[in-house]
Amino acid sequence: MVANNFLNIVANLKQANKVLVLGHIMPDGDDISSVLSLTLGLKKLGKEVIPAIDWKIPSYLSEIDEVSLIRSFEEVDIKNFAPDIIAIVDASSPDRVGRFSQYLNDYNVLVIDHHATNTLFGNINWVDPTFGATAQMILRINRELEVDYDERLALINLLGIETDTGFFRYSNADERVFKDAAALISLGAKPDVIARMILENKRLEQFKLLSRMIEKLKIESEGLLAYSYLSKEDYEELNCTDEDSGGFVSEIRSIKGVEVAIFFYEYTEGEVHISFRSKEWFDVGKVALLIGGGGHPRAAGASVKGKIEDIVNEVVELTISEIKNQKP
Repeated sequence: MVANNFLNIVANLKQANKVLVLGHIMPDGDDISSVLSLTLGLKKLGKEVIPAIDWKIPSYLSEIDEVSLIRSFEEVDIKNFAPDIIAIVDASSPDRVGRFSQYLNDYNVLVIDHHATNTLFGNINWVDPTFGATAQMILRINRELEVDYDERLALINLLGIETDTGFFRYSNADERVFKDAAALISLGAKPDVIARMILENKRLEQFKLLSRMIEKLKIESEGLLAYSYLSKEDYEELNCTDEDSGGFVSEIRSIKGVEVAIFFYEYTEGEVHISFRSKEWFDVGKVALLIGGGGHPRAAGASVKGKIEDIVNEVVELTISEIKNQKP
């Protein structure tokens, strides 16, 4: 079934002349990588392609020149463009593409994703959670389409693999991940360039925000659960944006003995984003799914409207209960 869907997607992309490539809201490295890698690959084949994301692109990713190709919702006249296909990458459900979701019923939709919680909302869905990153799936599509890789495309494709495996630190960094990374490096991608851009590009204000997050840090479930939160007031007081707290949940997970990490942040008043991470055995995807989110066993997320204090208490209680149920 998966193999057939892969070949069907390749066949549809090969036949299409106009393609709208969509990423998800709150884009991360894998999303940007997948959107651009597919876009650049299809453009090399002479197709007319518009890449779009209904969200602001994080500034640290904007250092990639090709990010300027990505259009906002307001910049896309979809009816005038009239795509043969809408290709959605790294998004597990229609709401993840933001306002573009209103057009999905009117076009042939291809979904390419590695989230186990994917709702299979496309006309053709290639969803395979065994991949560490959606960027690996795009690599296979481009190969099947016989796209000629240059150094830039290789670098952009590697970006998604590096970031979604935590720079090869997470449990999803399997043999296939390293083989794909090695193949892209052999084509000219430089992993150190990506690492510097993501990991060594912080503002002083981010360290102050991190300090504030640490001040609010709490430990539960005999040291297995650690969590913290930042309110809208915290961001405003420290002259920061939600971009500045990217990676904070991983800092929480790095605490010795902690299995589950949760980071809550409220950049827009009344709207709380929740990032979950785990180390070895706890399935955070199950908790995220219960509150309307989704993701992977070791990394998941959700967005909930309400008072941040109430949401923190409710989600922490739910997680503590799940820890008891899942504990080996």
